[in-house]
Amino acid sequence: MAENGAPRRVSLVFPILLITIGAILLYSNWRPSFDPWPVLWTYWPLILIFVGAGKIWDSWQRRQHPDTRSAGSAMGASLGAIAFVIVLVALLWHGRRFNHWRSGTVYAMQHQSHTVDRLNAKSVRATLEMGAGDLNLSGGSSHLLESDFDYRASSGTPKVEYSVSGTTGDLRISQDDSDSHIRTTTDNHWTLHFANDIPLEIKIDMGAGRGNLRLRDIDVTRLNLDMGAGQVDVDLTGDRKSDLTADIEGGVGQANIRLPKGVGVIVNASGGIGTISAHGLKHDGDEYTNDLYGKSPVTIHLKVAGGVGTITLTEEP
Repeated sequence: MAENGAPRRVSLVFPILLITIGAILLYSNWRPSFDPWPVLWTYWPLILIFVGAGKIWDSWQRRQHPDTRSAGSAMGASLGAIAFVIVLVALLWHGRRFNHWRSGTVYAMQHQSHTVDRLNAKSVRATLEMGAGDLNLSGGSSHLLESDFDYRASSGTPKVEYSVSGTTGDLRISQDDSDSHIRTTTDNHWTLHFANDIPLEIKIDMGAGRGNLRLRDIDVTRLNLDMGAGQVDVDLTGDRKSDLTADIEGGVGQANIRLPKGVGVIVNASGGIGTISAHGLKHDGDEYTNDLYGKSPVTIHLKVAGGVGTITLTEEP
């Protein structure tokens, strides 16, 4: 309390700056593509200018109104801090708009198509390495692979490599992430169509995003999916020519798996599984089986492990 009975006003400069910095850091963590540091590093001296100007105003006010100097003793400095925050937000927004404008050249969407023939391969091992994005995989190709890639140039160019040793083909699709800040799944789309009539072993390593794997028409003998985060839809229905071993691991948020009714199925779920919903399957501990398990000549062995949040197992009608 001031001597004249008026409440003393303390400086709000430090609390305002703390709130501003905390909000910027929180937004940066929530949206990794937002990088405030170049602007902060360039324009931080503005806080000295604005707060200094506010203190000059405070000093002038005290000289003009000596009887009420306590009431306005820190108002100018606080207003200077607020002015700095407003200018900083405008600079950050301008930088964001500039980056969006610049995306017309540097970060423009790109498109590529690749076709791969099987050559003399009787079976193929396919490895797919994708940092983040949407992966759509299905059959129906007259070649070993028909692929389309839509991506931003800054996220790296997809590479398709294929070689044959003896009668086994080795297919590798990868993408070098040249910009660690580009993490939005909407910027990266892979559409892959495989041949139906060649035995395939598929290994998929995804950082984050969504996978839509329609494998009902493909002769997949082994599937390994390691996904950091996101959702995966796997369709294993249809007739199977040979046994299928499938492993789904990682921190997948949701896994929706469709299973055939005319093929024996056993599912083992373990690890940090959240909830499991099984439709048309019998449940015994961590194992889920259908009526044809142990009776059909072909069996699907499915293992789901790791930090999967929700698993939905649905047997086709």
